[in-house]
Amino acid sequence: MRKVNSLIGRDNKVLNISTIQIRPNRTQPRRSFDEESLKSLSRSIVENGILQPLVVRRINATEFELIAGERRLRAAIMAGMNKVPCVIHKCGDKDSALLALIENLQRTDLNMFEEARGIARLIRKYGLTQEQAAIKLGKKQSTVANKLRLLRLGFEEQEWILTAHLSERHARALLRINDESLRREVLSRIISDDMSVGEAEMLVTEALMKKPEPEPVRKQERKIAVKDVRIFVNTINKAVDTMRLSGINAISRRSETEDYIEYTVKIPKSAQKLSS
Repeated sequence: MRKVNSLIGRDNKVLNISTIQIRPNRTQPRRSFDEESLKSLSRSIVENGILQPLVVRRINATEFELIAGERRLRAAIMAGMNKVPCVIHKCGDKDSALLALIENLQRTDLNMFEEARGIARLIRKYGLTQEQAAIKLGKKQSTVANKLRLLRLGFEEQEWILTAHLSERHARALLRINDESLRREVLSRIISDDMSVGEAEMLVTEALMKKPEPEPVRKQERKIAVKDVRIFVNTINKAVDTMRLSGINAISRRSETEDYIEYTVKIPKSAQKLSS
């Protein structure tokens, strides 16, 4: 085996490196690789070779970490290649993760949720703000914010969206619904009816505008209670008036607090003699 030092040439120099010396990038944002696509790429590599070198960085005396080109590496191994052409790039952990993410984003091979998770991982691991991440990725800050908001959807919801081949605009429309059970119900309807983005947005709006079920029993009970209190108050007033018409000098006093209606009725003891 050639010495490692002899493998490290000047910048942009393409060198053949053994596939067993190349480790996958730990921060690789892509988690799914289409098998048929890899087989197709593998056949192309057998026929034409690897047209675009992989990008790696040295991590110790005998190993390299992949920065860009995981599909090419997998396809090359599938094709039975023991060595692959590489460009060695000198960079640290942070730059390696950033370059791996940028390479995937530029190739548009990531699905919307892999992209969002990759950006979130970069921000979390290296303490970047959304604005800093946006600058490094060449995106607007609002675009990065919208990408990250997609992660509010549950993993199962994400799987439904990808399986149904819904767009990112479908997913963003669903984010208007905070209630998870309602959101799943709407998502199920969007998928089953094969709705366009416009139709999905209208359905979301209708779901949000839908009024909650009324509670007729509780409201009715409250109305009856209020009505009964008024009856009782009127009864007291009539009783006092009746006593006065009968010659009994009854005195009534009413006062109200935040919680109570208080009635005090004074009847002269002499009225007992009149009634006996």
